Amino acid sequence: MKEVNEDRFIVSVKVGPKGQITVPAEARRMFDIKEGDTLMVMGDKTRGIALIKDTEFYKLMG
Repeated sequence: MKEVNEDRFIVSVKVGPKGQITVPAEARRMFDIKEGDTLMVMGDKTRGIALIKDTEFYKLMG
């Protein structure tokens, strides 16, 4: 599934044998994610999983 516009998107990804996913190009461009960046993985059992760049996470928490 893939649906993209300028400020939101829905893209499906598959989990590989090592539990890894690839962050889609649309997300990397939109959120300026580059090789070597650190992402925070947040999880809530009822709401799901979210990813955020660590720099943005620390701004929110600061």
